Amino acid sequence: MTGPDGDGAQPPAWRAALRALQARWQALWQALRPSDPVFGSGLADELVAGRLWLDRGIVMAYAAATGLLVVGFTLLAEAGHHAFEQLRGAGTWGRWLPLLWTPALTVAVLWWTRRFVPGAMGSGIPQVVRALEDDLPPASVSWLVSLRLALHKIGLVAAGMAAGLSIGREGPTVQVGAGIMVHARRWLSPRVGIDSHDLMVAGAAAGIAAAFNTPLGGIVFALEQLTRRRGMSHSALVIASIVLAGLVAVSVFGNQTYFGRLGVQQLSWSLWWPGLLVAVAAGLAGGLFSRLIVVSVRGQSDRFSAWRKSHPLRFAAGCAFAVAVIGVVTGGATAGAGYAPTRALLEGQAELPGVYTLLKFCATWLSAWTGVPAGMFAPALSIGAGIGHDVALLTGLSREAAIPLIALGMVGFLAASTQGPITAFIIVMEMVAGHGMVLSLMACALLASGISRVLAPPMYAELAALLPFPAPPAPPGRVAHDSLR
Repeated sequence: MTGPDGDGAQPPAWRAALRALQARWQALWQALRPSDPVFGSGLADELVAGRLWLDRGIVMAYAAATGLLVVGFTLLAEAGHHAFEQLRGAGTWGRWLPLLWTPALTVAVLWWTRRFVPGAMGSGIPQVVRALEDDLPPASVSWLVSLRLALHKIGLVAAGMAAGLSIGREGPTVQVGAGIMVHARRWLSPRVGIDSHDLMVAGAAAGIAAAFNTPLGGIVFALEQLTRRRGMSHSALVIASIVLAGLVAVSVFGNQTYFGRLGVQQLSWSLWWPGLLVAVAAGLAGGLFSRLIVVSVRGQSDRFSAWRKSHPLRFAAGCAFAVAVIGVVTGGATAGAGYAPTRALLEGQAELPGVYTLLKFCATWLSAWTGVPAGMFAPALSIGAGIGHDVALLTGLSREAAIPLIALGMVGFLAASTQGPITAFIIVMEMVAGHGMVLSLMACALLASGISRVLAPPMYAELAALLPFPAPPAPPGRVAHDSLR
């Protein structure tokens, strides 16, 4: 019988002992290896593979950077809105200046977006939803989510706030956070196992957590809106990133709720009928809003859709002029995210026009129709607060009794427009410290979302499917006439 050495003899004893020792070492190594490639507890990998700890540190550093950039985004957006308010208050003609200022700046923002970062148009949430598809080419992912796009989006949304459009910054922070976090992938080793999908989920949810100062809301948003196609392979690191980004925002702005604390925390049985009416009205209005947004972006065989397609800048100017007119009618109450009117309603101190809710609805829809980078989260809360306030007026309730209905309107319209009832319930509960209304807020969110689903499909999924992508390179001998298909 031929031995392993090829000379018919058995291997020397020292070689056999060496092979046995090697086999035992390999068995011991496999036994010590952790089952989780990120948060494992195997002694051998912890001692030898220090690179894993470096990878974790890189991810957490990018999470902290996400929180800091969202803080900067918040301050810049608020500065933009403050600049618009200063413009309105400039002299006798200040209230009329938006009729020129709003269309002009809106056209400038849209031109820059279409010219340099077309992937930044709109809210940003549909872009992240589409980028999370596993079969999407890397070039398309970069067109939708990247660090460069995130930095542009911050400036463009702040410019939109300065224009006086009815937009918010919270939705765009999803795309901003995803773009920052996905940039970390280039510095991670292949062994870490975390992929671009997990980083985008972490960044998007971290953006929501930092923007609303609601870490739990960010986590729920990631689970409900972003991870339906696959599970997060490293949920511990993802959740840690979300919490860290939220803590960075808390360290800057303090541990304060977004809209303060509700003066009334419970719904009495005498309010069950007005509360039900708020849920139904918010569900119908949210479903209509969602359908309008999707139809507007998709376009129909009508004159306005044709105008938008052939002359997008002129169309945006027309929409912005209509938004400016609405702002003049309401005394500027419909401009921006609507934070001040919503807080005033919750505190029972608001003196708003009787048609504020309808006009805010129209201004938000028209602002989104322009195509500029714009969020709809905060305006949706303002519209919902208006619905609750209007129902309270119709039913003859006092200002104090109307406060719970206003909170219900906020959660109902947000749940109906986004069709994310759990996210809406958690975010609103954290923003108003409404822990005494947990069951009421949850029931309203579920009912409003259910009504909305009858009227319209999920808005973000529909908008994600409508996103254009850069045209593939033209074959030799042919010229590509359009940059978008």
